[in-house]
Amino acid sequence: MNEFEIRIQKDCGLNLYASEIQKIQVNLGLKCNQSCRHCHLACGPEREEMMDWETMAAVLKIVHNVQPEMVDITGGAPEIHPLIRKFVEELSDDGYNVQVRTNLTALLEPGMEDMPDFFKDHKVHIVASMPCYLEENVNSQRGDGVYGKSIQILQKLNSLGYGMNPELSLYLVYNPGGPSLPPDQSQLEGDYKRELSNRFGIHFTGLYTMTNMPIGRFWEGLKREKKDDEYMQLLLGGFNCQTVGELMCRHQVCVAWDGTLYDCDFNIALGLPVSEELPKNIKDFTLEPLSNRRIVTGRHCFGCTAGFGSSCGGALASDNL
Repeated sequence: MNEFEIRIQKDCGLNLYASEIQKIQVNLGLKCNQSCRHCHLACGPEREEMMDWETMAAVLKIVHNVQPEMVDITGGAPEIHPLIRKFVEELSDDGYNVQVRTNLTALLEPGMEDMPDFFKDHKVHIVASMPCYLEENVNSQRGDGVYGKSIQILQKLNSLGYGMNPELSLYLVYNPGGPSLPPDQSQLEGDYKRELSNRFGIHFTGLYTMTNMPIGRFWEGLKREKKDDEYMQLLLGGFNCQTVGELMCRHQVCVAWDGTLYDCDFNIALGLPVSEELPKNIKDFTLEPLSNRRIVTGRHCFGCTAGFGSSCGGALASDNL
């Protein structure tokens, strides 16, 4: 057993297994119009890894079999994938809930002019990276000019009903700018709503807070600054048993651009596919063993269980102790 597994056994009295597959998360590739310094997958314009249609078709087949509550599409910048429209149309036409994770600025790239309208027409739920409501903090994480472009797209989405029409949900995602844990999600959501409404008239459905994982560009930056040990001790010291039952890996399976199956997007970054006794590719997907699988963990998992907890759907616990 690794350090994380020992900790949840000792402190929480359990082992980590999946309980059911409520969500299928699909990573369409690592190509992105940005190179954010906190990106755990080290995505950027130079990356060429992208899912082909054969793999997408295999995902569609499994979606029909599993009947998940949500198909969660991520990347990279998934909206710049040349086949995303076809993929979303297939899912939407068959009545599945589809969610796309966007960095917002990708929707200003050439050829993306009508993508917000496309999302609206297919009732796609949007989860948008917005690491702060202050310009300086956003630009320092994601690059000069990103804040202004993000505001522009949020206003466009609002004009289409996103964030106001219950069928067009718009969630924003906060992550700390440095080696600290996110604050209380509900309190920060109130700050976001007040500031973005007062300054720009922007409305959104809710806020997700996410902890920066000790992997990828963020981790490399901490190591250069010699703050990696300090951050790891923060995560270890903040371990919270209340988060374990709702960990996202227990209720989803992730499909990488090459069809490999993972417990979560963070394990994709580390090259840790589902446990060795299970099928490794979407083309060999078998529902029952994957629904009850042992979760593959590592030291990075302390990032999801520290403080209020962290997942693709935000905080996991109401108490950070």
